[in-house]
Amino acid sequence: MIRLTGIERTFTVGGEQVHALRAVTLEIAQGESLSIMGPSGSGKSTLLNIIGLLDRPNAGTYELDRRDVTGLTDDELARVRREKIGFVFQFFHLVPRLTAAQNIELPMVLSGIDPAERARRVEQLLAEYGLTERSGHRPDQLSGGQCQRVAIARAMSMRPGVILADEPTGNLDRHTGQEVMGVLERLHQNGGTVVVVTHDPEIGARSHRRLRMIDGAVASDEKG
Repeated sequence: MIRLTGIERTFTVGGEQVHALRAVTLEIAQGESLSIMGPSGSGKSTLLNIIGLLDRPNAGTYELDRRDVTGLTDDELARVRREKIGFVFQFFHLVPRLTAAQNIELPMVLSGIDPAERARRVEQLLAEYGLTERSGHRPDQLSGGQCQRVAIARAMSMRPGVILADEPTGNLDRHTGQEVMGVLERLHQNGGTVVVVTHDPEIGARSHRRLRMIDGAVASDEKG
């Protein structure tokens, strides 16, 4: 499903070249549960951004569903991203003025999905994530855990095959974080490919496969 070959990513900081990723080669099969761990600055989030088509490598190739997406235009990347990838972030990134239901609906509005189908999916997702009674609440009227569940429901609204989560429990208390991880694990159990970036070894250990990054390179890749 996902194949990265020789991925390099460099940034210019203060006139100097910083190697965020160094010759990263990685395959992620459909339905895998993968955590990406490592210290700050190890390249975890940069790798996730490359996988999520939010950033482009300076060298190497990226194949998604057997299609080389490395050289796609910005518009083509946006379309592939919208159709195939769902994102969950540490700080939720919900639209403050929109209700929970409207936040979940937003990707479908941008994709031009029929209003009746949007309404059906929103109702289903609200029920699935225990948010029906909060459908009319804005983010500032929701708890952190509820906001993250809205964010996950929004990520699932386009029915992507891949869910990418960047520190999804980093802004939550321990109990709420465990609940959110339970939601992501159920997505994996239902056949989804879930990739989680985390600093927390306990969260990382819950994945079936664990990747450790050091200085922009893959230091270890373990299963089990």
